[in-house]
Amino acid sequence: MGQEDIASRIAWWSLLESELAAAWELVSKRVCLKGTGRKIKIPLLYNLLRLTAGPIMRNLNTRWNGVDNIPRHQPSIFAANHLSHVDPLFIITGSRRKIFYLTKDDHFKRKHTAWFMKATGQIETARTNGGYDALSAAVDILDSGHCLGIFPEGTRSKNTEPPFLLRGKTGVARIAAASPNAPVVPIAHIGTREFMKPKVNKIPRPWRKVIFNYGVGITWLEWLGDSQGGNCSPHSIEEMNKLEDHLLRSEISDLYRKFTDQLMQTIKELGAP
Repeated sequence: MGQEDIASRIAWWSLLESELAAAWELVSKRVCLKGTGRKIKIPLLYNLLRLTAGPIMRNLNTRWNGVDNIPRHQPSIFAANHLSHVDPLFIITGSRRKIFYLTKDDHFKRKHTAWFMKATGQIETARTNGGYDALSAAVDILDSGHCLGIFPEGTRSKNTEPPFLLRGKTGVARIAAASPNAPVVPIAHIGTREFMKPKVNKIPRPWRKVIFNYGVGITWLEWLGDSQGGNCSPHSIEEMNKLEDHLLRSEISDLYRKFTDQLMQTIKELGAP
């Protein structure tokens, strides 16, 4: 393919993406998550922990593959499988980005963990309302120019042997759709369960090998227009927007499920046990 052909394809995609963005914005106003408008700031302790814990975590028996796929500046969503409560710490230090995580409200009910969660800017997830408030706060994170970390499974598997990977919940798709220009970066990690097995190991086992594989990120708009993804055109989205609310929500729910399933398949192919 010549340079003119490449330039032509880039121009074509830029136009298509612009038209997709305009069409999706109309749909988004009707059905997508909304942030609260709160400006999220980085807590001081968070920066201190990154400076002190980062070099330690990166110099353990760890291997980081695909780090070139990590967006260096723009707000991004880091989506990974979940094996151990140390997973966020590894991803934050290995990615070298300031990443906020959605965290179970149980951790905020215990005094010895609540202060740490608040000091590091973690987002409390209340399961009683389906986590809607937490998902709205997640949009605030991205709107504030920061990165969001999420485990699409929602919890760790109770299996004692592989496979551990669970079916993903669609919260990750809902957040991506509300922030359609934020890349969703798939991550598979292997070994964090052996590094510190939940409810078994009281202290880490730093001699255990941990591997992180980063895949290529994709934005909601890119996925939406991909023939292997949402397979939507600007016209089809405009037609979708003419539907009554309940029918539109059903169509969007199907897209959320497809996006999530494809994301989980990518995480599996990256090596998630």
